[in-house]
Amino acid sequence: MITGFYFSSSSKVWDDPQWVFGIEEIGYDGWEISADGNYRLDDPLKRNRICEVLESTGLGVTVHAPYGDLNLASINYPIWRESIRQVCLCIEHAADITDRVTIHPGYLSPLSKLDPGRAWLLQKDALKEIGTVAQEHGVLACLENMISIKEFLCRDPGELFGMIEGIEGIGITIDLGHANTTGTVKEFLKHLPSADHLHIHDNHGGSDEHLPLQKGTIDWTMVSKAIVGKYQGIVVVEGRDLKEAEESLTVVRGWS
Repeated sequence: MITGFYFSSSSKVWDDPQWVFGIEEIGYDGWEISADGNYRLDDPLKRNRICEVLESTGLGVTVHAPYGDLNLASINYPIWRESIRQVCLCIEHAADITDRVTIHPGYLSPLSKLDPGRAWLLQKDALKEIGTVAQEHGVLACLENMISIKEFLCRDPGELFGMIEGIEGIGITIDLGHANTTGTVKEFLKHLPSADHLHIHDNHGGSDEHLPLQKGTIDWTMVSKAIVGKYQGIVVVEGRDLKEAEESLTVVRGWS
């Protein structure tokens, strides 16, 4: 059962959060905060502004941890440690407003391409640390499948679920827009019963365009039936602005 439709826009991370009032006016149940730019939860001034806006709404909240310039699979030790630190900080500061934080997996650098197995193990070790912090703060940190860039880890269900195997405090965010770029939508739909969080948006299969639903090549008739029948939790619509958010909400309101 879908427990709510939330909206998120990573393209607005430098805007004042007052635009979020429009999310509720359109009819969404919540906001997924892209915790970067002006939405860094570890910055007291920025956090206070976010909370000020949220207190004037009835919106629920989920969080997407920062990922810009971070790499949880980096074999450059200081970068690896800093990447873990920033994700854990985000979880700590998100814990009083949500129990779901989405995190990105790492990627292979030119150096780690020479030893991809090592990068894989470093990603696993990073997740163990992050999972421990998440458990301590009552949060589930959800690892997300990635787009069709060969350097990224976790682009297919086998690798995504294999990465989190045996790690407490770590769940799964399935992103069906990302899956469309890798040609794995049908494969990911089979795993919806095991998903802890869900992102949806559209594209034409070549890049991560974040289009409104039905503006790309995803078969939303097939996808909506799978989501309604197999998934339980929040569905986050990702988009570029409120106009497109409204377009996508019109589509999902027709799901039954």
